[in-house]
Amino acid sequence: MAFITHCWTLDILITLVCALMVAYVYLTKSHSYWKKRGVKSVPEPNIFGNFSDCLFARKPLRDFLSNVYFVGEGEKFIGFYVFDKPFLILRDPEAIKNVLVRDFKNFSNRCVAPNHSDYIGNVNIFSLRNPAWKVLRQKLSPVFTSSKLKNMLDLIVETGVDLDTHLQNIISNDEWNVVEVKELCEKFTTDVIGSTMFGLKLNALNNPKAEFHNEGKKHFQNSYGRYFSLLSMFFMPQLAKLFGITFFDPDVPNFFKRVIPEAMNERQKDGIKRNDLLDVFMEMKESFEDEKNDLHYYFQVNGLVATAIVFFTGGFEPSASMMYLVLYELSKQSEIQDKLRKEILDALEETEGKITYDMMMNLPYLDMVVSEGLRKYPLLHFLDREAEHDYTFPDTDVTIDKGTPIIIPMSAVHMDPKHFPDPHVFDPQRFSPENKRKIAPFTYFPFGEGPRNCIGMRIGLAQSKIGLMQILSKYEVAPCKETPIPLEFDSYTLFTKSRHNMKLNVRRVRSI
Repeated sequence: MAFITHCWTLDILITLVCALMVAYVYLTKSHSYWKKRGVKSVPEPNIFGNFSDCLFARKPLRDFLSNVYFVGEGEKFIGFYVFDKPFLILRDPEAIKNVLVRDFKNFSNRCVAPNHSDYIGNVNIFSLRNPAWKVLRQKLSPVFTSSKLKNMLDLIVETGVDLDTHLQNIISNDEWNVVEVKELCEKFTTDVIGSTMFGLKLNALNNPKAEFHNEGKKHFQNSYGRYFSLLSMFFMPQLAKLFGITFFDPDVPNFFKRVIPEAMNERQKDGIKRNDLLDVFMEMKESFEDEKNDLHYYFQVNGLVATAIVFFTGGFEPSASMMYLVLYELSKQSEIQDKLRKEILDALEETEGKITYDMMMNLPYLDMVVSEGLRKYPLLHFLDREAEHDYTFPDTDVTIDKGTPIIIPMSAVHMDPKHFPDPHVFDPQRFSPENKRKIAPFTYFPFGEGPRNCIGMRIGLAQSKIGLMQILSKYEVAPCKETPIPLEFDSYTLFTKSRHNMKLNVRRVRSI
């Protein structure tokens, strides 16, 4: 005898329909949240909210956030839903300033919810929550000052020489050669981070099996599984907890758990001091043991490993993307490339061919080119913050509840024609000294703003600039048949990354 009717098949069908109806009601019950608060939202959410295109990788996250941003044209805010969870996108520069700077105390945490079973990912500085984040940030800040960068510059330049040697080996004549510059730049930044941060000679440029490079790439691997994991951490944290999703690819922490303690032991045994991140790790470990604070346990092993992974992966992939995307734009605009090359060669002539800190800091056109590259291709698609308490935005009637996720889509703000006319045109003149002053505050922030901005900004810029100087001083770049024009972005990442390899024609400089 069946449970509801006289037919088990019909009973199962009725039960499934009822279950689906209950799920639908549950997942759509909050879809009036923004309407009740007088905030415009993306229309027609379904059981996935407005997030199905991202969830199933039909659209890159960059494009999704930009679409939502421009749906809110004329508004200060625009809401959307991930399943039943309301998210708020900020469009107004003043609101962005309030969240990132003025009212930072209420927005000091990211949206990533702590997963206490993820012993490594839970204590990395990127996702760590206050007050632990503040303690760790203060411990790490000294290694990223201007004076420390000056000390590291020779190590970056030394890796730049390795880059030149590598190019000489693969470009054997004065004709055009097709070079995969995406991989080239990734290997260069891998070697830079290995040297400056950990005191290690990695030689990724010449060794296709270099462990550091291959392990770092696992965090950015082009797969739906890894993409879904990172997407869940930021936009569906409860789902991440339910499925035990970790912040890093499981293999990556195991590698760094072996390498970092080994390097620290070698350093301690030899009595070497390099004023790099590894030295800071050793000092931190001692200070946390002395202070016996909340981070004492984590920084026995887990915190050091998590921090090492963040600085390594955050240093090599985003900086490499900045380099190869700038080269991509320069390959299409030879007049900009020639002008930049002339500035670099003139500066090298004055310093007898030596790259120095003062020289690098006094190349205005290089700075303009890199700044425009970061405008058009910010390294992260978005900044995220979470309201610690209920909050009313100044000069508005909009109030959000404690725990509401805030999204600031850098890509969309940087590509808003209100802020940057003809935004799809690569134009370094936007950042000339006279034009830079006209850029409205909080419409350009490639490294974030406020106390939680990118701690590695200086070294990231330095390694990218030196890599570009090393290449452009001796080589020209131009599109080849395999150059991806127009550029397509990878759908499986939260970072700005070309979907395809970046092959360009490269040859030795003939004339200016």
